[in-house]
Amino acid sequence: MPPHVRIVSTGGTIASTSADEADESGKTPSESGDDLVEAVPEIADHAEIDVVDVCQVSGFQMGFENAGRIVDAVERAAAEGVDGVVVTHGTDTMAESAYYVDLACEVDLPVVFTGAQRPFDQLGTDGPTNLLAAVRTAAHERFRSGAYLVFNDAVHAARWVVKGHTSKLETFESPNASPVAEFTPNGVRFLREPRSYSASIPGARVDDVRVELVTNAIGVDGRAVERALEDGVDGVVVAGTGLGNTTGALGDVLESAIDEGVPVVLTSRCHAGTTAGLYGGPGGGQTLREAGAIPGGDLQPWKARIKLALALSASGDLEDVRDLFEGTDTL
Repeated sequence: MPPHVRIVSTGGTIASTSADEADESGKTPSESGDDLVEAVPEIADHAEIDVVDVCQVSGFQMGFENAGRIVDAVERAAAEGVDGVVVTHGTDTMAESAYYVDLACEVDLPVVFTGAQRPFDQLGTDGPTNLLAAVRTAAHERFRSGAYLVFNDAVHAARWVVKGHTSKLETFESPNASPVAEFTPNGVRFLREPRSYSASIPGARVDDVRVELVTNAIGVDGRAVERALEDGVDGVVVAGTGLGNTTGALGDVLESAIDEGVPVVLTSRCHAGTTAGLYGGPGGGQTLREAGAIPGGDLQPWKARIKLALALSASGDLEDVRDLFEGTDTL
């Protein structure tokens, strides 16, 4: 009996078309999950398929509410005895949603995200190939748990994957790790152990919390963080330069936030490498750590924001949040 794989459709480029040939208003998600499956008849050779449509939005429109719906759909699939789940999703935020699922879901089945860089109605669309590879991954006996992103014949762990190019088909990469596996003419070649590499927060959903993301650059001051504090922000993630540093002006405001009990997570805007407390002085990474900033390790800023939001939703205790980040696996 073939494995049972459920397709959870959310829209994205893989499902996007124009209304007609003369339409210049841009591509929008229009195709259902069933439409995507019907375009790839080879899928039936690898798994028994059913489809659930949870939303129909572009990746750049994805929000925490829809990410929570994906988690709900995955947990329902697990309760119903499904062997694996494939989530079709827009590429802009696919890595974020995959990481959300990896953190919030504790289920004994693989969750595989995929999508396309070229729309459904474009010549040479990569959607069908990616969808077939994702189904093959979800149906494979070596993939038993964890969240993954399958694209352009590579299988990435949700913990490390990042979108690296705006339009190329080989856009996804794992800068701090190798892919978990890759598809070759002879089948799947494994490069790492298939599993979750994320610190789990089972059952968590982002619930009425606000986490501000601020990026350091030449001349950045602390006014954005000051306004966020006035509005009652619950946490701040800093995409620092280099090893995790900020300007002196931004650093001063971040220290004030820490003094007020607002968790501040320090990451780097660089795709690869980890943060480190090397530099002192105003805004230096070591200065901010000594003030109480939480090191984000090699976690990308946008993923750190998801993790902090889920951690704050699950427990508002600052020490619980700090412990969760300190328990993150890094290379």
